[in-house]
Amino acid sequence: MAQQMGNQPLIVLSDDSQRTSGKDAQSMNITAGKAVAEAVRTTLGPKGMDKMLVDSSGSVVVTNDGVTILDEMDIEHPAANMVVEVAQTQEDEVGDGTTTAVVIAGELLSKAEDLLDQDIHATILAQGYRQAAEEAKSIVEDAAYEVDADDTETLESVASTAMTGKGAESAKEHLAELVVRAVQAVAEEDQVDTDNIQIETVVGGSIDESSLVEGVIVGKERVHDNMPHFKEDANIALLDTAIEVPETELDAEVNVTDPEQLQEFLDQEEAQLREYVDALVDAGVDVVFCQKGIDDMAQHYLAEAGILAVRRAKKSDIQALSRSTGARIISNIPDITADDLGFAGSVAEKELAGDEKIFVEDVEDAKAVTLILRGGTEHVVDEVERAIEDSLGVVAATLEDGKVLPGGGSPETELTLQLRDFADSVGGREQLAIEAFADAIDVIPRTLAENAGLDPIDSLVKLRSEHDAGNSTFGLNAYTGEVEAMDDQAVEPLRVKTQAIESATEAAVMLLRIDDVIAAGDLVGGKGDDDGDDEMPPGGGMGGGMGGMGGMGGMGGAM
Repeated sequence: MAQQMGNQPLIVLSDDSQRTSGKDAQSMNITAGKAVAEAVRTTLGPKGMDKMLVDSSGSVVVTNDGVTILDEMDIEHPAANMVVEVAQTQEDEVGDGTTTAVVIAGELLSKAEDLLDQDIHATILAQGYRQAAEEAKSIVEDAAYEVDADDTETLESVASTAMTGKGAESAKEHLAELVVRAVQAVAEEDQVDTDNIQIETVVGGSIDESSLVEGVIVGKERVHDNMPHFKEDANIALLDTAIEVPETELDAEVNVTDPEQLQEFLDQEEAQLREYVDALVDAGVDVVFCQKGIDDMAQHYLAEAGILAVRRAKKSDIQALSRSTGARIISNIPDITADDLGFAGSVAEKELAGDEKIFVEDVEDAKAVTLILRGGTEHVVDEVERAIEDSLGVVAATLEDGKVLPGGGSPETELTLQLRDFADSVGGREQLAIEAFADAIDVIPRTLAENAGLDPIDSLVKLRSEHDAGNSTFGLNAYTGEVEAMDDQAVEPLRVKTQAIESATEAAVMLLRIDDVIAAGDLVGGKGDDDGDDEMPPGGGMGGGMGGMGGMGGMGGAM
């Protein structure tokens, strides 16, 4: 880039820089965003297909989860990465709907491209899209209906909707029941922290053998073989300090002149360890979970006293045990009293997936629980875990907000119809952008139909005629191909839709408002045009289509 000043050119950008501006920049960014949406579009809905992703080290991920696909794809293009962020925001906020959000963002960009070609300015598009998004959020909020925290049936429907199309589908009723029980156990006053739900995966058995432990599984074993394997009606002590003789912080040198002096030292250490164990025994402790080490001699004394002890337990496990059993975490052993202890009906060492683990169960009010997920192979178990995490997120969001929507493309069909009416009430060129937004939202029911092997035009016509007739809960049943009421079949939290609309619109607007891309060096990580020119291939910079999207280079044909 050089500006002329008199007869002297003024050099502003280095020779290595690349600059694309105006229509080319917009076209390049839109192409990148659309390519990301296209990569995940076939995974949408209960009949969506899976992707196999192979990284540079050869490890394989088989998944249907939008955010996992985009994370594993190793995308380098900056505009494409902005669309990936939409999926990550959706995952963080709700846990499900990542593919929906990305597909809507891609379609908004695609519709915008047509309007840009008709010389509608990007600023007008951005204004129209924002207006449409605000209106869309209020339309879906009006369409939502309330659900009670005790309405287990609806919550299970929400949980199984989040699992459809993923590897867990074969046992979704059973898993949905486990998810709802887990979330209801850890919920506190309409707030759900899903960190209190541990997930343990086991390769072996089938998915429907998965189970819920109302309590905590600690991935450790007893520290001494002479300790009991099982304790019934156990009083539990949680320590975040070691059962060892503390080392002096001062560098001191002790000269021992007599073997008896050495024996005296050792006796004193033993006496102090004995004192610690006696303090635990006097308080009535049956089981000790220690976050740090336990001295060999202390292990011996604990085993003698019939106490089951675990050392070097994770801090998160100690906190989960505290929530589940009601125990206080102790830092000074001699001060321990019976009031500091927690209670569990059963503490037992059992084998899980070939390892010995401690199961703490039968607690009075399980505020921390563990889901044990089983599956025939590692890939199956990993995909079940992803499905369960999505499911936990949506059930938690439903409990917190208390509002749900019917699924199957029902809210999107309603949105399309109502946004077209809204566009008529808005004057000016923004009207065109709002109509484009309404058309873009249609991509969800259309894709659901395509992925189910149905005729998208027929399905959309049926959906619209039902919604025109006032049947606002009607959606597409991908299993039967029928258009029917979805409020008792597929249900999703309101937050999934509002967040998807919000983040997809923000990303699309941000990309549309960029009219200049100035890159220090090669924009697409060596996969684009590297002859040193400032010019980029028209509408490109994507390095030959999908090649410029990093790890997708060799997978262009697979998508």
